[in-house]
Amino acid sequence: MANVKTYETLFILDSNHYARDPGGVSKQLEELIAEAGGEVLVSRMWMEQKLAYPIDKHQKGTYYLIYFSMDGPNLPKLARSFQLCEPVIRELTIRLDPRLVEPILANARGEHFNGPAGGEAEDGAEEASDEPAVADA
Repeated sequence: MANVKTYETLFILDSNHYARDPGGVSKQLEELIAEAGGEVLVSRMWMEQKLAYPIDKHQKGTYYLIYFSMDGPNLPKLARSFQLCEPVIRELTIRLDPRLVEPILANARGEHFNGPAGGEAEDGAEEASDEPAVADA
C-alpha cells in the first residue's frame, strides 16, 4: 500500500433518514469505505441545517464528515458507491495535505494538537518576536 493517502469526505445526508437511524447511516458509510479498501480514521456529524436551495426536494440536510486513508486508485469506485447510497444527497471528497493530517484529525476528535517540538510555526513566532527588539536597538 505505497499509495495510501488521507481523505476527507463531507456528506450532505437526508436529515429524515439520519434522524431515524444515525448509527445505521454512519455504519453504512463506513462499510462502503471498508469495502473499497479504506480505513476510517474519524467520523462525526458536523451539523444539521436548512439548505440554501432544495436538492432533490430536500429542504434541509445533515452535514457529516468522515476522514479515512485509502489507496488513490480505489477512489472512483468509492465515489460511485457514495452516489448510490440512499441517505447521501451530495458528497465531496478531498485529499488532505500530509502536513495537515494530524492537526485535522485531532480537531475532529475534539483533541488539542500540540504539534512537533521546534516546528516551523514556533520558529516563525520566535523570529517575529526578535524583529521589534532589533528595530529598537
